[in-house]
Amino acid sequence: MLDKTYDSVAVEPKIAQKWDEADAFRAGANARPGAESFTIVIPPPNVTGSLHMGHALNNTLQDIMVRFERMRGKDVLWQPGMDHAGIATQMVVERKLAAEKLPGRREMGREAFIDKVWEWKGESGGLIFNQLKRLGASCDWSRERFTMDEGLSQAVLEVFVSLYKEGLIYRGKRLVNWDPKFETAISDLEVENKEADGHMWHFKYPLADGETYTYVEKDADGNVVLQEERNYISIATTRPETMLGDGAVAVHPSDERYAAIVGKLCEIPVGPKEHRRLIPIITDEYPDPTFGSGAVKITGAHDFNDYQVAKRNNIPLYRLMDTRAQMRDDGEPYAFYAAQALEIARTGALPSESEVDDINLVPDEYRGLDRYEARKRIVDAINAEGLAVTTLDAEGNAVPYVEKKKIMQPFGDRSGVVIEPMLTDQWFADAKTLAKPAIESVREGRTNFVPKNWEKTYFEWMENIEPWCISRQLWWGHQIPAWYGPDGQCFVEKTEEEALDAAVQHYLAHEGPWKAWVQEKLENFEPGAILTRDEDVLDTWFSSALWPFSTLGWPEQTPELERYYPTSVLVTGFDIIFFWVARMMMMGLHFMKDEEGNPVEPFHTVYVHALVRDKAGQKMSKSKGNVIDPLELIDEYGADALRFTLAIMAAQGRDVKLDPARIAGYRNFGTKLWNATRFAEMNGVKRNPRFVPEAASLTINRWILTELARTQRDVTEAIESYRFNEAAGSLYRFVWNQFCDWYLELLKPVFGGEDAGAKEEAQSCVAYVLDEIYKLLHPFMPFMTEELWAHTAGEGVERPSLLCHAEWPAPSYADDTAADEINWLIDLVSGIRSVRSEMNVPPSATAPLVVVAANEITRARLERHDAAIKRLSRVETISTADTAPKGSAQIVVGEATACLPLGSLIDLAAEKARLDKATAKVDQEIGRIMGKLSNEKFVANADPAVVEAERERLVELEAQKASLVIAAQRVAEAS
Repeated sequence: MLDKTYDSVAVEPKIAQKWDEADAFRAGANARPGAESFTIVIPPPNVTGSLHMGHALNNTLQDIMVRFERMRGKDVLWQPGMDHAGIATQMVVERKLAAEKLPGRREMGREAFIDKVWEWKGESGGLIFNQLKRLGASCDWSRERFTMDEGLSQAVLEVFVSLYKEGLIYRGKRLVNWDPKFETAISDLEVENKEADGHMWHFKYPLADGETYTYVEKDADGNVVLQEERNYISIATTRPETMLGDGAVAVHPSDERYAAIVGKLCEIPVGPKEHRRLIPIITDEYPDPTFGSGAVKITGAHDFNDYQVAKRNNIPLYRLMDTRAQMRDDGEPYAFYAAQALEIARTGALPSESEVDDINLVPDEYRGLDRYEARKRIVDAINAEGLAVTTLDAEGNAVPYVEKKKIMQPFGDRSGVVIEPMLTDQWFADAKTLAKPAIESVREGRTNFVPKNWEKTYFEWMENIEPWCISRQLWWGHQIPAWYGPDGQCFVEKTEEEALDAAVQHYLAHEGPWKAWVQEKLENFEPGAILTRDEDVLDTWFSSALWPFSTLGWPEQTPELERYYPTSVLVTGFDIIFFWVARMMMMGLHFMKDEEGNPVEPFHTVYVHALVRDKAGQKMSKSKGNVIDPLELIDEYGADALRFTLAIMAAQGRDVKLDPARIAGYRNFGTKLWNATRFAEMNGVKRNPRFVPEAASLTINRWILTELARTQRDVTEAIESYRFNEAAGSLYRFVWNQFCDWYLELLKPVFGGEDAGAKEEAQSCVAYVLDEIYKLLHPFMPFMTEELWAHTAGEGVERPSLLCHAEWPAPSYADDTAADEINWLIDLVSGIRSVRSEMNVPPSATAPLVVVAANEITRARLERHDAAIKRLSRVETISTADTAPKGSAQIVVGEATACLPLGSLIDLAAEKARLDKATAKVDQEIGRIMGKLSNEKFVANADPAVVEAERERLVELEAQKASLVIAAQRVAEAS
């Protein structure tokens, strides 16, 4: 006999072990001969990661599809793996070293530090895999891959070297996002722009050689509102420390205020007076004449917009900071470089990039300072010199003009520090060229986004894509396979030996000073002294971009690659469409070709799921204290309840508002099925291999078999079209409502009756339907269904396969006549029950039922189901009539009207008064909430969670009012 209650804590590990012992999830398990393949690659979680709600949703949806297709007999591979997570892992290990008071990475050196990372990975990395197994993820765990393992590293080398030799990877000096904490470049996608308190300072840049001009401001009608002689041009900045690296001041070509001084030089108002730098005033389309003074300082090495202006106008790019965002303190004294910069400004002759980069324009007194300390001192110095634009304070005194304002600041998503735009030598991939085939693939429908609206986001980013900075100044990661000769010549090869061969051929083939030097090194057996390897590593997302084919053995032409590429569906969050999805598309189309040499997409569908938020719709974050731990939910409610909740709430394009109370509710759904199985067992239900649905004779059985087939069809179609919430909803309605609440209830007289043939058919039919329920529910609730499947095999009997390998139900049965009859019965009983509830009829009271205008079919049904209607509806007699009895509540069912004369059962006047009072109370509460929500101040200033709660309460109240209105109408009809 089945236990009284389902114990997820005991059952889930037992079932997981059973799957593991049977190797149930290996690639190809349960595949029919000649079956088509179905492949999903897991979005590789970070090796440092642990399961969060986003992972739980993502992997639940993947597992539903994987289990579904495995049961359909396809050749399924769900490929698991982990990402080495360069910055995150290096941060974790460095913190661990510090906590253990061990030498830091720089003290121990690169090789020793990398050994420590691998040691940490072996001990603590990959925790998330065990957590995914607790969720029930049916990956082929034997095929686990890691982006730093040998095979994937070979794929990375192959791709990097190939793209370099095709000219699609190159090294160059560009402005990048620089993380001063980790001392590395990061991508735009790893930058979080946040609003912060800031200031806008207004300064005067004096014109060179005492020049003056007439400054004129006009209103919209062309009337002069200000005219004065000026010997300066005014600029505004939120970052005064970057003034030290200004290369020009730009104004718009149409700005008449500055036309007279375009081409003149102005002075940067900071630094030693005897060495003040001069910079040109230029025109460019970038400045907005209506914003501020209309004049913009151009600091090309420390601002992305300025960088573009500087490149267009051949303006020098002066780097001011070191890798820690401290003001540079290298090189000669400031005066030495100031003279060079002055010559550049006067002549316009721009030296080479490397020569400009050597120029350190930080005055001696600011060198080595943190950028924010330098800012403070620079502002103080400018104010002291009287070169700040002034305004009048409340007492009429002139004070420096400083605006306090909110500004958007870029922060590193890992480090949490303010990112510094930095001009550095980096490696780049030509993303624009690589993106073209990936754009066309989506545009032509070879790869589709679900929901489709995400294609617009994809196109907007891909069509405006910038070069991808693929190098990182870290130690943990794939070290770039580039070596440099003594003159800086770069050699990119897969191995150092190949690079050395290339270098020797290069130097020996060219006459010059390095030919003899290389010959000498070779003769003295010092080949290692010829080349120096690039210290940078690749962006973590570079190796992840190869995931759909590198995990299958590429660049080797493995059987797995031939069988499982291209993959089928990619399930991902919208936040990594650019990080990962777009880059997999680029790399897959570039490197994977069919027999005719045509590019092959890595997947045909990208299913983009929404965010999991808290119950008020707020994004989960540690700072808010609203993070929900999926492992705690699994401990409390079981993995099945969490999975089913996530699935039934995963409507396309709609965020999941997760309330633990919902999980408790769907645990009750599992309990309902468990109890139904137990009830069936207590009533002699057991599997009958001879049972054939088509042979069922009882109308009630033919009805449930028809509804089962409809549910099978609905669930299959919903999963196929990625409408997981609809699939779960169909199962919920069938199992809870039709099977448990109605079918088993209607069978009680059969189980307790004297008709042995009817009882045997019912027992066989219940067993059959339960088996089909277990199959249909298995992708959603795998642990409980696998346990029930094994238990209901019969005493001493084993199933021919695990449930995870059972054949997916194929809808075929249909008896619309039986279905219509029982659904009519259900509608009638439900209607009577609703009326009794709405009109406050005491549960023990019975009433006559009079059916008006019933046709012959309805009359026959009333006769056949007389006993069930009376038992389930608390009806004492059933009769038919041509007109409705006076004082009766009425329900329309089909062509007939069912009437309940209630005058003798309830006080209609008292009931009317009660309903009126309840309606007035609900109206008052609705008015209060609507008043709040129509108040713009309340909506703008209240906690968003409070606002959302009020909106949800309003929906509940409006539903209550609708029910009260219907009840009032019934009382009126009965009066």
